[in-house]
Amino acid sequence: MDQHRLAGLDALERGFSRPVEFELAEGGVRAILRYETTRVVTAARDTPGTALEELIQTLHEQGYSQLRSQLSVRNGLYLGSQESWIEYPDPERTPTASAGLIERLLSWLRRPVIGA
Repeated sequence: MDQHRLAGLDALERGFSRPVEFELAEGGVRAILRYETTRVVTAARDTPGTALEELIQTLHEQGYSQLRSQLSVRNGLYLGSQESWIEYPDPERTPTASAGLIERLLSWLRRPVIGA
């Protein structure tokens, strides 16, 4: 089965690069990523490509970003870095409450000083 390498930033914005494993399961193929103490497994999908897409979506939901994959083994032949990387755009993020805190702090710093 083909193998892919997945790279990007984890939820703590640390860079990583790990192989994606694929295993045959009842009903198709599952994609598996092992990273530190995390193990993400997709549901069985029709193809490795759709399983990889589900893995990317799951990782995005968990805060991973700047994800990209590269085919590294095809039909048992190691390809190294011959294949192009496929980039997966980060989903739109909604502003968090912490952005409001920063805005309040900046407005507090900009306020006029009385008695100066």
